[in-house]
Parts: sequence; structure tokens; C-alpha cells
Amino acid sequence: MGLTTALFTSLSGLTSNSEAISVTGNNIANLNTTGFKASRVTFETQILQTLEQASAPSADLGGSNPSQVGLGTSIGAITRNFNTGSLAPTGVATDLAIEGNGFFVLNVEGAQRFTRAGNFQLDRDFNLVNADGGLVQGFGVDDEFNVAEGVLTNVNIPVGVLTLAEATKGVTLTGNLNTNGDVAFKGSRITSDSLYVAGGKPAVTTDALTSLFDSTGSPRFMAGDLITVTGVQKGNATIAEQSFEVGRTNTLNADSNGETLGEFVAFIEDILGIDTNVSGGVTINGAGRIVINGNTGAVNDIALASENILLNQTTNSSLPFVFHKDAQTGFADGESVRTTFVAYDSLGSPLRIDVAMVLEDKTNTGTTWRYYAQSDNDTDLDRVLGSGVLEFDTNGAIISTSQDTFTIDHDNTGAFSPQQIKLTFDAPVGSLSALADRTSQLAALDKDGSPIGTLQSFSVSDDGTIVGVFSNSLLRDLGRIVLGQFVNPVGLLEEGANLFSASANSGIPTILQPGQGGSGRIIGGALELSNAELSNEFISLINASTGFSASSRVLTTSDRLMQELLATLR
Repeated sequence: MGLTTALFTSLSGLTSNSEAISVTGNNIANLNTTGFKASRVTFETQILQTLEQASAPSADLGGSNPSQVGLGTSIGAITRNFNTGSLAPTGVATDLAIEGNGFFVLNVEGAQRFTRAGNFQLDRDFNLVNADGGLVQGFGVDDEFNVAEGVLTNVNIPVGVLTLAEATKGVTLTGNLNTNGDVAFKGSRITSDSLYVAGGKPAVTTDALTSLFDSTGSPRFMAGDLITVTGVQKGNATIAEQSFEVGRTNTLNADSNGETLGEFVAFIEDILGIDTNVSGGVTINGAGRIVINGNTGAVNDIALASENILLNQTTNSSLPFVFHKDAQTGFADGESVRTTFVAYDSLGSPLRIDVAMVLEDKTNTGTTWRYYAQSDNDTDLDRVLGSGVLEFDTNGAIISTSQDTFTIDHDNTGAFSPQQIKLTFDAPVGSLSALADRTSQLAALDKDGSPIGTLQSFSVSDDGTIVGVFSNSLLRDLGRIVLGQFVNPVGLLEEGANLFSASANSGIPTILQPGQGGSGRIIGGALELSNAELSNEFISLINASTGFSASSRVLTTSDRLMQELLATLR
């Protein structure tokens, strides 16, 4: 009976130590496997043969202990060690490591899988995948690049393909406005020669352009004539060339067209950028002359002469207009300054915008300045975008502003229209002042918006947010990688290829943003190494090998004793 028991226990010892060797060998084999979690074997005794039960002490005898013979060992459990392994920087943007208890969530052929191995890459569709094509899961972004939490989706990072432009919404102006300058009182005044209709009567705005004559009775216009205004100077800046076709229909692709003198006068007023809500305008006086009255401020001075008006027509005739400047009141005056900056529409197209500051008033309580915002890139002919008033105290600090927002039209361009742009004058405080200085200075300190740019690179922050870097220097969130967390991660079922699935004892996964609920943070550009320790594995291997050898020795000895016993019985 004893020999049989010895044989049985030796066999169980061989089997158990063989399993221990197998587990240790697996740990050593995966020493360099990314995110590998080592396992260990724990043993427990097998059933026991009780030869004699224990007895309690009596009046005549003491108690006796039970007599039991062990029947070997068995494997109690094989458990994984889910402690975080060492982190190794790689510098590869798609390499990710978890410092905590969470798992990356993958979609593998429609099934949800979990892994600690973050050696990911981008496939041809720019999906973030593992080596076997499992799709990394996370949250996407909305049209404004805000992370939309809720529904899991494939993490997609279209490097080199995704393009982005941003419309300008705000501009901060800085500088100093010279309070020692003169208050603006006059604007430009430019007058043409007289225009007449039949009978020698002075023209009015309702008269048709084709009915106008000069003082000699020669007709000024014919239907289909193209009037081009070019090279006009406004405060030493050149206004964009514009054209006007005489006629009810625009057959020459002109910037504008019309039949009456009033329509042409409105065209002139628009292209010169005269803000009639403040002052000035273009009118027809009683002598049939076109009178141009510009806005105040030296930077609003308009230089327009006959050579700036071109007539392209099929018949030869004299120049349609001859303009004269009044030497007494023809020039705009007053302290003023202008700056030009480039803004962008929603498609990334550049918009050249001029902002002028003009000194309007000086009192014992401070100074008042008016800004004029204009642009040739407005889709209608009117260059005027808006105007507002700034008041400064006696220390040169802004105390109030009015109408600090203007709009620019983008009709029929495909861009969002109208675009609203806010001017900021006092952030940071004191960025724009009104102090005594020799010259006024004005500049656009800061502005948002950008031209079109392409996604060049990306990085993953510790909360899982994927931040894209575009060629136009914009940074935008592209999504967020999530982590799955389990109540009992040791209960996960290994599926091979560094993947796990939920089991009945692991619990269902809780999907969390990295950094929440103990899930851990993500380290971008790094990988988690195997947590198997080679020295410990060698010790375990030696112990298992020694146990295996000892069990085999018991088996050999039992076999010899059995042979001797059989020989004795013959």
C-alpha cells in the first residue's frame, strides 16, 4: 500500500512541477514581449488517506492525533501579475503605454478585446491598430474639434490628409495714439466738372448716364461703356481697381453696373470707402458736379484725379470726368494712424483689413478717437466694414469703447458669411494708450484664424487626448483614447496575441477616460515592457526542476522496492 501511494504522489509531483516549468518557461520566452504579464503557479495538497482518526483525551488515556498519508500535490491556481512593467521611451507617436490599471480597448472582428501592449500603428485608412489589425477604440470629435464622449469609435488619425482652416474672430490692437496731434475737422473734398442734360440743365442723380453731355454738348456715355477707377490713393495706400459698366445688364464682367448717375455716384462712394454713417459722402450739387467729401483724418485723405478715371468704349470721346481739388478745403486733416493686418475666412482665404484711428476730440476729461475698419476683400463694393469710438482718460487709459465689432461679407464664395471680427483694445491692460508722443503707432498684436493647413503630426496626452499639429501651426483635438478597467483583472481570459477578453469572474469593463477611477494615465511615445523578472524566473525554474528531479527519484526508488518485493514473493 505504501509503495502504491509513493508512486501516486511521485507522479502527481512530476505533473505539477512539469506545469510549473511550463509556466516559468512561458514567462522567460515572453521576457521581451510588449505589455506581457507574468504568471505564477501555486500548489495545494491532494486528497489525503486517513489511517487513523484523532481521539480526544479520556480519564485513562490522553488524546491521539490523526494518522494521514498524503496522496501528492496538485496545481491550486495559475495567476497573472498585472503590476505595471517598466516603461521604455521610443519616440514613436503611435507607441502608447499605460501607467496604471487600465487596458486599451480594441475591436477585433466585432468582438471587444483588451490589451496592455501599446505597440500600435496606422493602417492605410489611418485607423490606429495593433500588429494584427485590431482597431483601437476611443471617442471622436465634433465639427468644432471638441471631444464627443459617449459612443466608442475607431481611432482615426489622417496624417497628411486632414486639412483645416479657421476664420478670424478677434484681433488685439496695440500701440500709442498721440494726444498732442490736431483734432480732425476736415475730410477730402474733390469736385468734378459739370454734367448736363438736354437743354443745358445741370444733371441730377436720376438722370440716365447716356443722357449726359459736357459743356460743348458732346455726349459723355454710351450703353456698354466701361468706366475703370484705378490707382486712387487713400492716406498713401492704393485702393483696389474697380470697374463700372454703363447699362442695365453687366455684359463685361464689371464689378458693378447701372443706368443712372445716382448709381454711378453710389459706386464711387463704395469703392472709396467713405463711411457716411460718420461723415462725408458723394453727391451731385446744383451745378451738376460730382462732389466727393471724405472722412476726417489724414489717413483718410483721398487723392483722385482725372488720370484715375479710364473710359474704355467703342467710340472716341473725351474723358468722362475731370476732377478738381479745392486748394482751401480739399485735404483731410487731423491726427491719425493706420495699420493693416491679414485675417482669414472660414475657408482659409486671406483678407486684408485696414484699421485707422482718428483723433476726434480733446477735453479736460481726456481724448476721443474713432476707428475705421475697411477692406477691399469685402464681396460687395462697399469697403466700409464698421466704425466705433474709443474714449481715453487723462492718463491715456481706455475708459470706454463702442461698436468694437465689425462684419465682412463673403457672399457666394463658399465661406461663412457674414464674418464677424471683434477688435480688442485693452487686453492686456494698457496695450493701447493715448499719450503724448511724436508719432502715433498702431499694430495688430495678436489675432486668431489661420490659412488652410494639413495635419502633419500628432501626440497623445496623458488623458488620452490625441492632439493634431497642422502645418498652419494650429493645434486641434482629433479624438481621445479610452481605457477599460475591471474589478478583477486576474479573472480575464487570455486570447493570445497580447489580448484578453472579459470572463464571468473578471466583471464587465468600465470604460473610462485615462486618469479617471484609477485607470491610469497614458504615456505617449513609450511602451510598457514585460513585467517578468529574469532572476526570479530562474529561481522558479530551479525550484521546479529540483522538485521534478526529486519526484522522479522517489518514483525510481519506489520502482526498485516494488521489484524487490515481487522477487521475495516468488
